[in-house]
Amino acid sequence: MKKIQMVDLKGQYEEIKDTVNSSILEVIDSTAFINGPKVHEFQKKLEDYLGVKHVIPCANGTDALQIAMMGLGLKPGDEVITADFTFAATVEVIALLGLTPVLVDVEPDTFNIDINAIKKAITPNTKAIVPVHLFGQCANMDAIMDIAKEHNLYVIEDNAQAIGATYTSEDGTKQKAGTIGHVASTSFFPSKNLGCYGDGGAIFTNNDDLAHTIRGIVNHGMYRRYYHDVVGVNSRLDSMQAAVLNAKLPKLDAYNESRKEAASKYDEAFKGIDNITTPFRNGADDNHVFHQYTLKITNGKRDALVEHLNANGIPCGVYYPVPLHLQEAYKDSRYNEADFTVTNQLIKEVISLPMHTELDDEQIAFITSTVINFVNG
Repeated sequence: MKKIQMVDLKGQYEEIKDTVNSSILEVIDSTAFINGPKVHEFQKKLEDYLGVKHVIPCANGTDALQIAMMGLGLKPGDEVITADFTFAATVEVIALLGLTPVLVDVEPDTFNIDINAIKKAITPNTKAIVPVHLFGQCANMDAIMDIAKEHNLYVIEDNAQAIGATYTSEDGTKQKAGTIGHVASTSFFPSKNLGCYGDGGAIFTNNDDLAHTIRGIVNHGMYRRYYHDVVGVNSRLDSMQAAVLNAKLPKLDAYNESRKEAASKYDEAFKGIDNITTPFRNGADDNHVFHQYTLKITNGKRDALVEHLNANGIPCGVYYPVPLHLQEAYKDSRYNEADFTVTNQLIKEVISLPMHTELDDEQIAFITSTVINFVNG
């Protein structure tokens, strides 16, 4: 059996290495390292794939979130509601901009932001909601957009984990994750479903004026060289990373299908097993692209299982071990533990198993049997 990887980037590269290598060499030969043809090519291809009017590439997914908020003109003191159970980048940029993060609980099945918790958190100072499409599954965007419309709020989709997922609205309309809110961000970190070989990110929007503002922000506030019309940052996707992404984008749907097939095999193996809860799918099959395959271990053995898997050569992850409202950087006396019952339970139970495009049946069988034998042993 091949060595099990949490993410097998080497195996994925072997399949596309000729295309990637030749594309990178084209960049080197052209010496167009910043905002070169490869970046513009990727931007257009991703716009076409997503069905969105504007893709603005940038340096990383965290920058993408920050720039989206800057583009909306949010001001210090404005409140931004987001999920307590997610990676820190989401709340980090809110704090960096002097905005007020408002963390709320998540749903126990999807792990995505709780709609009722959003409603309770809205105040006259609330200006935006940041739903995170966690682990590859879309949040309830119908309900979120309804709330935003009712209260005149912006919706900023954090799509770092769900590139390629398709959200089906209640009326049957299908839209790609990241194209539903007013603006969205994504990350091309190497382990993402669409990952480059370094850092990279992008912002999506259908709003022409907002796209214009963001294009200035990512480039020091310039639309003409040395004329600075808005306060900006230095955040550009470099051409070599765009070359890698151009090679991978045509394969994204196939990559996501491979992940879903692996998830189904995991599900089948764990079916009916006590103390193991498999990932919940909300709605259509294409709503979840399994950036992570995350179990809940409900008998108190999660931490011991982590040690057991590592001892048997099976990598795993606990995403996330500490909720944001208890992180030293984001503690706030306004928070009440009673408002985070789901998150506080999830941090004791969740464990993510290897998930990538190169998983084979032998590896999945070994992983699942090792988990089952330990949990119920």
